Amino acid sequence: MPCVAGYRIQTNTAPPSISAPPPQPKGKPAKKSVIAPTLPSNAVILEVILSDTCLFPEGGGQPTDTGVIHADGITWPVLKVLRHGGSAVHYVQVVDERTAEEALGFFSTGAQVEAELDDAGWERRVDHMTLHTSQHLLSALLETKLQLPTLSWSLTSYPSPCYVEVPRGMTADEIAMIQREANNLVFEGRKVHVEAQELDRESLAPVEKTEAGRAVGRGLPDDYTGGVHRVVFIDGVDKNPCCGTHLPSLNNLQLFLLPHTDALSRSATTVARLYFLAGPRLMLHLTSTHNYLSSTAALLSCGLPQVPERVALVVDDRKAATKRVEDIESELAKYIAADLLTEMEKAPVDTLFKKHIHRQDDSSTALTFLTAIASAVADGSSKLQEKRSYVLVFSSSPTAQAATNTNVVFVAGSDDARVKALGDGLKATVGIKGGGRGLKWSGKVIGTWKTREDAGVEQVLATVS
Repeated sequence: MPCVAGYRIQTNTAPPSISAPPPQPKGKPAKKSVIAPTLPSNAVILEVILSDTCLFPEGGGQPTDTGVIHADGITWPVLKVLRHGGSAVHYVQVVDERTAEEALGFFSTGAQVEAELDDAGWERRVDHMTLHTSQHLLSALLETKLQLPTLSWSLTSYPSPCYVEVPRGMTADEIAMIQREANNLVFEGRKVHVEAQELDRESLAPVEKTEAGRAVGRGLPDDYTGGVHRVVFIDGVDKNPCCGTHLPSLNNLQLFLLPHTDALSRSATTVARLYFLAGPRLMLHLTSTHNYLSSTAALLSCGLPQVPERVALVVDDRKAATKRVEDIESELAKYIAADLLTEMEKAPVDTLFKKHIHRQDDSSTALTFLTAIASAVADGSSKLQEKRSYVLVFSSSPTAQAATNTNVVFVAGSDDARVKALGDGLKATVGIKGGGRGLKWSGKVIGTWKTREDAGVEQVLATVS
């Protein structure tokens, strides 16, 4: 098939059918390495099989093509193509508010139609071809240069980096060497071609496995009935069975490997992911990375090369400022606790000291500050000449009232039963979600904190004795 946008192929239809929405999966859905387009739930979809097609069905780790079908002067969007046995099923969206029955008439058995890889479909195909060919090249070099088989790979959704999974992590030097070797072959412009062979399942080698039992790559699907076995060749580099689409050569591929691997632990085995970019995704990555770096340099009033140094200074300053705030809050917590202890000492010895203190705090560590006050009160109360019974409620809310605010509450006391009773009461009366153990209880509530919430806390406090 010519590698051009707008390529059309005249073909005939097989009996179409109305696509039923897939059943909802039970439990946690399985993770898929190939992300297929989601069919709109409110659209009528037909399943159309053609005698021939230029649209690639999902398979071999490569996502589906999208495109259009022209029938009786009407253009019908093809949202995805899936392989069923040896047939490519086109999921065609019904247009112009036609009913499913009306649409079926345009795709009756033997109807003459044209399948087209339109401009949007072509951009998607170029992205997939570039990355699929890159994966073949990368996997071949990992195998021959480092004896690292590719266990699996993922052609992720645009514009995320794709990845191959290998049996171990790789060093920066190994990654740089593989990238250098790959791009040397790219500069040579090695040719890529496909040979179709008659399928003989008995002659196919079984899928290899690692010592840990992990399959290396994929075999031919059991339900495949196409009768043809495709093999993709990169001249002098690789020979691999594959049903996907590829570039005609390595020219202008320009493979880029992210200089690290992510380790993944799976039961008794450990594998690593090596991420890579090429083609349109690489160009977007370079452009967006440069824009991010330029924006950061402008904020820091420096040149691009000075950004890491300036960022390190900002981080150090932030850490120092955070430490100063923590120290000041610790001192402030002790002063607030001292005032509470003074008030507690003035109360009759044989009464339960109860108090609610609300404060406004826009920091993300409001609960930590309330905890520091409670801890200082606990330390101070143990040093009083006469033992006092007390229960305290500390609450904190952001300065600006908003329905999305997170308000935090901390309960402390000298008796765990009273603390628990107060926490249960706050759950029921004020709607605070939380829990605790022993002499501490904490929680939070989403929304505005107004006099109603203060009144609710006071109401619950009044019931504790």
